[in-house]
Amino acid sequence: MSDIHSRLRNQSLGRPLTPEERALADALEAIFRTGTADFEELARALERDRVQRPSGAVGAWSAAVLEQELARINTSLDQAYAENGIGA
Repeated sequence: MSDIHSRLRNQSLGRPLTPEERALADALEAIFRTGTADFEELARALERDRVQRPSGAVGAWSAAVLEQELARINTSLDQAYAENGIGA
């Protein structure tokens, strides 16, 4: 990866992703590569793969839980961006 690409890959983050957020992102990318895009199917795959919720909450994945986790992460990243600007 060139230096410019290295610097740009986090340009919109006001903070680094937590290890749990990164694990969810990696899991979702792997699932998307299979052609899965439906939230219910994504949730079943996350449950099957035993991906932990970034929030630390316990319980089965569902489409609603996935939506809540993604919304929580987005809110946190938006807040960090507002406080810290870009380039985590």
